Amino acid sequence: MSTTDIIIIAVVALLLGGGTLYVLFSKNDNEKIVEPDNTPHHDSTSVKVQLQAYERLLILTDRIALPNLISRVSVNQTGLSAKEMQVLLTQTIKDEFNYNITQQIYVSADAWSAVKNLKEQNMLIINQLANTLPPNASGLDLSKTLLEYLMSDKKGALHEVVGDVLSYEAKKLIS
Repeated sequence: MSTTDIIIIAVVALLLGGGTLYVLFSKNDNEKIVEPDNTPHHDSTSVKVQLQAYERLLILTDRIALPNLISRVSVNQTGLSAKEMQVLLTQTIKDEFNYNITQQIYVSADAWSAVKNLKEQNMLIINQLANTLPPNASGLDLSKTLLEYLMSDKKGALHEVVGDVLSYEAKKLIS
């Protein structure tokens, strides 16, 4: 091998090594950068998306809160039976929840679990109270029964607790 061949091989090796190091150590702007203490630092786009998810889940929490749900759904629903109102209320909760189901990938497991528990708790309350009414009860009877229950039981304010959890986590992102 001549000196020229050795120099060419050395230059190629340096270029390949340098290129490999560049690829290994350069980061995509959209990736999380993990420091040695394993604390993820998010870029501003990631934080914005997460904040939007928390906002949407706060809206969902407000929309499926039983007092708000009852007043919104029962406004134009005169003449329904209690059974029909039960189906309408529970279906509305399911629809609202399913519309926002993808937000779970942007929020903590605890936040998503709180939203999911709110959905399940509200549906359980509606179904249990509807089952206590006589077969000929009206939708208005179910609405009144639900509102009376909410005024007498603290579980009816679960939406406030879930809202506080979501707000707290969103504020942690900002600070």
